[in-house]
Amino acid sequence: MHMGQAQRALVPLNPTETGKTLILRTFLRALLLASAAASSASALPAHGRSSHVHEPQAAAPVQPGTEALPVNDDANDGVAAVVNDSIISDYDLRQRVALFLATSGVRPTADSLKAIRQQVLSQLETERLQVLEAQKKNISVSTAEVDKAIDNILADNHLTMEQIKKIFAAAHVEMATFRSQLAAQIAWTKAVQDEYGNRVELSPQDVDAELKRMAAGANKPHFRVAEIFEAVDSPEQDATVLKNMQNLLEQIRSGAPFDTMARQFSQNPTAASGGDLGIVQDGQLVPELNAALEQMHAGQVSQPIKASGGYYLLWLRARQEPAGTKVPAPDEQQANTDPNVLPLARVLLPTGPKPPKGLLESALRAAAVMREHIGGCEHLPELVAKIRGAVYFNLGKMQLSSLSPEIRNALAKTHPGEVAEPFQSAAGVELIVRCDKVPPKIEVFHMPSRDEVEQQLYEQAMSVYARRYLRDLRRVANIETPEDRAIKNAKSSSASIR
Repeated sequence: MHMGQAQRALVPLNPTETGKTLILRTFLRALLLASAAASSASALPAHGRSSHVHEPQAAAPVQPGTEALPVNDDANDGVAAVVNDSIISDYDLRQRVALFLATSGVRPTADSLKAIRQQVLSQLETERLQVLEAQKKNISVSTAEVDKAIDNILADNHLTMEQIKKIFAAAHVEMATFRSQLAAQIAWTKAVQDEYGNRVELSPQDVDAELKRMAAGANKPHFRVAEIFEAVDSPEQDATVLKNMQNLLEQIRSGAPFDTMARQFSQNPTAASGGDLGIVQDGQLVPELNAALEQMHAGQVSQPIKASGGYYLLWLRARQEPAGTKVPAPDEQQANTDPNVLPLARVLLPTGPKPPKGLLESALRAAAVMREHIGGCEHLPELVAKIRGAVYFNLGKMQLSSLSPEIRNALAKTHPGEVAEPFQSAAGVELIVRCDKVPPKIEVFHMPSRDEVEQQLYEQAMSVYARRYLRDLRRVANIETPEDRAIKNAKSSSASIR
């Protein structure tokens, strides 16, 4: 991230941890949505390998108690890319695409699936560079570390291991694929700390200066922000990168969690924390990004923004007013609207009047999970369109007196932008969504503690080193895909003919 004089934290590296509790905390937030939607309609397309395909094997045996890092050098399943003589197989790529689809809830078109495949391959290439560097340093990741990371994910998302296994099985994703991604990220965190950790020295004067800077800016608005970044290394890449970012934005608006997309595709070190930038003050980011934040409301995701180095998507998680701002009482923040009229939308999962018990139960589960992920009506049509069989209706402004008592009672328990409890009708299982806007929650900036500032400075320094480290690895990397080799061979043949 390119910022002003005080660049904020970019990667959550704690000097007392190795990343094992900081990796992918919200990676599975969309799992239940994908699973339940598949149960009520049809499962995600199978991207697993067919039974006759040989599974790539690890290049070396894994020592007891350590986790297998994702480096396979068996080309029997086809080659998706070669990174410094290390093979990324077509199987590796299919598995990671299927993992992304299962954890994002995205139901791609044929065209968008091609773009997702390319984005996932690019991420795998970067990951392979990181893992090879970790191996060069003889860094290992213990099975216990990966188990701990998974336990944290389960706890944060109120999931069980059986639920994850069921979801992965439906999407033809091997648990080893998920574990290897976690292991790769933990290994890279360790490699960065091994290479640069002893170079970060923070004096009390450094912390004092940062506290002074923050106090001077306390009278400005502050923004809690997350980012997705993709670099533009040459002018020829501009159109391709912009298209990639527009595709990511479309998927987010269709229901894919921003943090999941950031973990998979962002090229900044913040990817490890779901793109989280923490809190930045007005004027701290480069002008292009700051101008966008000033026009956004909490919860909004920006259009792709071109700034120095590439394109960004920003998610304004919350806005904090200057310190000392008086916060109105909650009733004073409510919009002055007619309480007897509500703008509503309807989502139907068709089952017919007398569906089989299994179908009804699946539809009810899907509706319950959808209810947890719907955040108002702004992008509801796109979300419903991704769920096969679901139907969206814009009901407009409805007089509450014209609704059935059951629906009125259900809506009485909701707030602006929320969804009433799903219910069964003669048409199927239905959800009624309130389309009135959620009043913006007014927050006020409060100065962080000295310990928090010291941690932020450490993370800032380590993130700069991490980005430099990866840039240097890419500079000397030899990465080739079958398409690259075909182009190279064609040029060679053409030159020979001449």
